[in-house]
Amino acid sequence: MINSRFFNRSELLGFLSLLLLLAVILPLFLDTFRLNLVAKYLTYAFVAIGLVMCWGYGGILSLGQGVFFGLGGYCMAMFLKLEASSVANTKIQSTPGIPDFMDWNQITALPMFWKPFHSLTLTVIAILVVPTLLAFIIGAAMFKRRVGGVYFAIITQAIAAIATILIIGQQGYTGGINGMTDLRTLNGWDIRTDHAKVILYFFEVFVLFACIIAAQFIRLTKLGRILVAMREQEDRVRFSGYSVANFKIFAFCAAAMFAAIGGAMFTLQIGFMSPSFVGIVPSIEMVIYTAVGGRMSIFGAVYGTLLVNYAKTMLSESFPELWLFGLGGLFIAVVLFFPNGLSGIWRDHVARHVDRLFAMRSSASRKAFASKTLASKSVADGAPAE
Repeated sequence: MINSRFFNRSELLGFLSLLLLLAVILPLFLDTFRLNLVAKYLTYAFVAIGLVMCWGYGGILSLGQGVFFGLGGYCMAMFLKLEASSVANTKIQSTPGIPDFMDWNQITALPMFWKPFHSLTLTVIAILVVPTLLAFIIGAAMFKRRVGGVYFAIITQAIAAIATILIIGQQGYTGGINGMTDLRTLNGWDIRTDHAKVILYFFEVFVLFACIIAAQFIRLTKLGRILVAMREQEDRVRFSGYSVANFKIFAFCAAAMFAAIGGAMFTLQIGFMSPSFVGIVPSIEMVIYTAVGGRMSIFGAVYGTLLVNYAKTMLSESFPELWLFGLGGLFIAVVLFFPNGLSGIWRDHVARHVDRLFAMRSSASRKAFASKTLASKSVADGAPAE
């Protein structure tokens, strides 16, 4: 059961309102197309939650989260692509049984690193392990040498650019700039139907809340408190005997895992994966989602992701040429006027009124209970009850 020690009052309200919004209100009032758009937005919310852990609590700004989002997405896409590339479906190719882009590039046998993705179990393990392992290697190389701050942010940008170039350059193994398309079924289940989209939406909401609870659990443990202390006074934490590098590696790896889960859900919901979601631009957009929602708030990051992506959809539908200017203006406005994002607005202007309302109701309840108790006591003592 969720209690006050796990969520404070504001967090509990955020949790319940988000649950009501995603699990009840939106499915009731949106058609399948719009609900699938919300599902797409929520895939980025996984990245935003990871950035709260990494940037908000750990003070590590990563501008390359698109790499881990893409890795998770490509792992899932490889499984789905292999299932869509059965011998029966590819009998017109020169080499049946391999993905079409491999056949176009004159590859005649399935590469060794593709073969584990015939198994859904191994695919899920790869989604969780491969991006986390890459984050561990990057983090160990950087943090053990005390590389941080703006230098680390620039390095992660460079890694995102390199990953995009590698994916595009290895067209025969990755699908190149077109990515992996024509993803049809998941263990024989057609994921392209409206009914499947709705089921996948609810599954995604379930996984999202599982990640929210996991992030909240980490935040409330000693590990989470050390991350915040490390962000504020890194040297003091180091002098206290803690390995700052190891804590930073953990935060970076956790953020990578959350991003990879989001990438896998993106592939399932949208039905393709391409290098356009791996590079510098999407990585920076993911940081903006977190900044708008509030980099210190798990729920704020989710709300910020939904808000920014909804604005992006509305503006790009009406004024497609102005969207990038709007995104830049939004980020500047948040930095200048609302540095703590939506969660800061809630905390500074709304939460106190909510607390006052709850305090008034609690006080009224205590007075009513006390009056009933006194009346009961009077009746028990023989005095007339009013």
